[in-house]
Amino acid sequence: MRELMQRHSRSIWLSVFLVTLAGLVAATRLPVTLFPHIDYPRVVVSIDAGERDATQMAADITRPAEIALREVPGVTQIRSTTSRGSAEVDLGFGWGDDMVASTLATQGVLATILPDLPAGTRFSVRRSDPTIFPVLGISLTSDTLDGVALQQLAQLRLRPLLSTVPGVAGVDVLGGATPEMEVEVDPARLQALGLTVADVSTALGSANSVAAVGRIEDRHRLYLALVDDKLATEADIAAIPVKAGTTSGAGVATLGQVATIRRAPAPAWTRVTSNGTQAVLVNIRQTPTADAVKLAREVQARLDGAHLPQSVKVSFFYDQSELVVGAADAVRDAILLGALLAGVVLFLFLRSWRLMVITATLLPATLAATCLALAVAHMSFNMMTLGGMAAAVGLVVDDAVVMLEHLMRRLQEAEGEETRPSMLAAAREMARPLFGSTMATIVVFLPLAFISGVTGGFFKALAVTMVAALGVSLLYARYVLPLVADRWLTLKDAEAADKAERMTSAVANRYERLGAWALARPALLAAIVAVLLIAVGGFAWTRIQSGFMPAMDEGGFILDYKAKSGAALSDTDRLLRQVETIIRQTPEVASYSRRTGVQLGGGLTEADEGDFFIRLKGGSRRPIDEVMSEIRGKVENQVPGLEIETAQLMEDLIGDLTAVPQPIEVKLFGDDDAELVDSAKKVADAIGKIDGVVEVVDGLRVAGDAIDIHVDRSAAAMAGLDPDAVAKQVEAQVGGTVATSILSGEQVIDVRVRLPQDLRSRTDALGALLLRAPDGRTASLGSIAKISIAAGQRQITREDLAPFIPVTARLEGKDLGTGMKEVRAAVDGLHLPATIRVDYGGLYAQQRQSFSDLTTVFVAALLLSALLLTLLFERWAFTIAVLATVLLSITAVFFGLWLTGTELDISAMMGLTMVVGMLTELAIFFLAELPPDAPVTAASLLEAGRARLRPILMSALIAILTLLPLALGISRGAGLQTPLATAIIAGLVIGAPLVLCFLPMLLLAMAGRRDRAGEPAPQPA
Repeated sequence: MRELMQRHSRSIWLSVFLVTLAGLVAATRLPVTLFPHIDYPRVVVSIDAGERDATQMAADITRPAEIALREVPGVTQIRSTTSRGSAEVDLGFGWGDDMVASTLATQGVLATILPDLPAGTRFSVRRSDPTIFPVLGISLTSDTLDGVALQQLAQLRLRPLLSTVPGVAGVDVLGGATPEMEVEVDPARLQALGLTVADVSTALGSANSVAAVGRIEDRHRLYLALVDDKLATEADIAAIPVKAGTTSGAGVATLGQVATIRRAPAPAWTRVTSNGTQAVLVNIRQTPTADAVKLAREVQARLDGAHLPQSVKVSFFYDQSELVVGAADAVRDAILLGALLAGVVLFLFLRSWRLMVITATLLPATLAATCLALAVAHMSFNMMTLGGMAAAVGLVVDDAVVMLEHLMRRLQEAEGEETRPSMLAAAREMARPLFGSTMATIVVFLPLAFISGVTGGFFKALAVTMVAALGVSLLYARYVLPLVADRWLTLKDAEAADKAERMTSAVANRYERLGAWALARPALLAAIVAVLLIAVGGFAWTRIQSGFMPAMDEGGFILDYKAKSGAALSDTDRLLRQVETIIRQTPEVASYSRRTGVQLGGGLTEADEGDFFIRLKGGSRRPIDEVMSEIRGKVENQVPGLEIETAQLMEDLIGDLTAVPQPIEVKLFGDDDAELVDSAKKVADAIGKIDGVVEVVDGLRVAGDAIDIHVDRSAAAMAGLDPDAVAKQVEAQVGGTVATSILSGEQVIDVRVRLPQDLRSRTDALGALLLRAPDGRTASLGSIAKISIAAGQRQITREDLAPFIPVTARLEGKDLGTGMKEVRAAVDGLHLPATIRVDYGGLYAQQRQSFSDLTTVFVAALLLSALLLTLLFERWAFTIAVLATVLLSITAVFFGLWLTGTELDISAMMGLTMVVGMLTELAIFFLAELPPDAPVTAASLLEAGRARLRPILMSALIAILTLLPLALGISRGAGLQTPLATAIIAGLVIGAPLVLCFLPMLLLAMAGRRDRAGEPAPQPA
């Protein structure tokens, strides 16, 4: 091997150079995103059936759709919410299913049942993935332009301009007003002429047409003959005849004589503001593989060159690239700081600037090769891949340190000799333990390939990154570093290392004396240590908090709100103005936007609900949780009648993508609606009394009140009318009828016919509406129908075709595990009727699934580590002793999480698993020093411990220091990796001493008294 490496040294150098160069090029081309791409197994079907009763909507449309959609291949769960004339059906699939095929299958089933549903029913199908949420949010405001002009500006100029930016999946425009031509008829004039609103609509539709009547060939030209009667202006509409006289000399009554014609905004039951001003919002969604940072820069460049009117103010109310850049910067800083600290440790232990230069060169070369691997795997720079790189820094440096320390030891042993020993031969001695130690860390990631869900999607990206980095690091440490050391290291470096040993010799001597004393009574001391650590771990385990996703300051949050059901839009707006005042008075708020009747991520929304997105200032400020809590408290105290929920966008996004964004969801199932409603109220009241449980929603959402017009069939028949004719004429007079449309530039503008505002804006005015029978007779609506106010109907929710009510809540100042224990206890204490079935969903259900998966990964990592140890050493005692040492170290992880106030979440669980690999790696280095196939003795254990004291301490210190910046979570966006880093550091702080002290005691105790009796008692050095 030595001759082979020497013969191919130039090839090795060139290979390293080319791989590094390719990695640097790949790094510049890798897209930058917030999270790794995950195919969420959820398809959302939105149903629109016009204005329809909720109960009738559920029976006629939602239930048949649910039954049909249950047959879509792969569907595991169906959940629906039905409101007045609209419904939303969520289809859940298995993780890993082909969601493109599932979406197409869903569309196919809906197309099949559409002819059997009421006329006018429309469907839209969308995959639930991060592209439904904007990556950029732009607000347009103006002191001079109205909502119509602003919307036209967004639709006709910005939308085409921004849609062509690479990586943009869609551009959505919210707010403003759609232009419309309004024909406001005069009822008195219509009655005088014997006309109805329907007659006006018919005249409009007939007068606006373009028809091709044939082709004519004349004088060597081919012509298309058109009968062109298009309407273009208000004057054209006013000139339309609606009734002609029947006597000689009688004129024609035109539309302009019976109606007022003007341009007006279309009816809208939504409202959008930005920083308290009426606004139009432009939401930009990105494709799954887009680079968020490049997209944001390109959008800004396009806006700069758009030449919008000076009165239009353009601002970003949301910019996800800021969080992406913040997270990337945090990880970059962690890598740089960690590498610097590793260099300090290396210099303190070996005192060689050459070794520092070698390590400093190896690290970026390894990370560059890792970037190349990410590019080949079609991955991106995101919080998980970058976090994987930061976590791998210590392990990469560790491989180099272990090899360099061994080479330096061989140089030190050769001091005084005439010839310097071959570094290539010395490197060959480390091949087996180096391979084994690296594989010990790699194998713990293999079980991640078999788990799914959010956890699997997130940590597979981290695992791929770390495995790639460790694989490259192994190759470089084994084949590149020896070549560098063979050419560059000298005996002077060994002399410098000798000087450094003076600093560590005191530690080594004390270790040897302590070890000799401990190995004289190994079983007793090992038992005492084990009992103490188990007690500490048990104490921490009973007090540790648990969560799902790590807390992270995203720099902004969502505030969802719901006014009193059926509240007028103007009243809801008045309440929200008070909320805006509270938001503006909060010093940490930089800007905000508000949507009413529509939500940032879409979904079923009534006119009395919506959301805010509140963007906070950067730099030094209060934590985002404190700001959210303060705003929530002020709104609850100062704005009665408004229910609110707050959540950071990524938490809300992941919750929405997986079905329910709230941490707590108590699902109540039952067939008796009254009993179900009563139980939901009791559950909401009970959990609302729990300290730390906030924003409780009882699930009894009411769509709003209704005006019930009950037609007297007998009275209607006497007037020459039937209920269907009554409904159509009332609809035309109240809601208005879009009779036709006209072309205005690039847009088609509707022409709406309706009564004046004062005749259709009040309930008591409906009775005076005149209806006309086919024979010309007229009757007022009040004379043939009873008009009353109907209380609001509750939205109907079902899961897997069974009616249920979800009671949801969020937590403040309390972890998810503790909160759910108290919630379950409170619900159990209610002793609900036996017919009510209780289940728990929300993020708590996601947490349970993720913890189950990661526990499986942890156990599998232990078993794979056991297999690796057995393959390397073929000694059961070695395998059992190392696993026992690792498991005892896990107790330190629990204690460290409890001590630092860190929740046991999916990130900490992943750190727990990584501790298994890292401690197994240290144990392999220790065991590799023991004489093969020789009995374990106190003397051999002490000798191995002294030989491996320096590299094990260096490895542990380097890993701890490189992870320290992530554990502190100083930078914005670094919070996702904080629990992982904290868990690893806690495990190494105790685990490394256990490998050096507890492992030898356990090995000697397992070797038996006979082996110890045949050896003289070890003497301290």
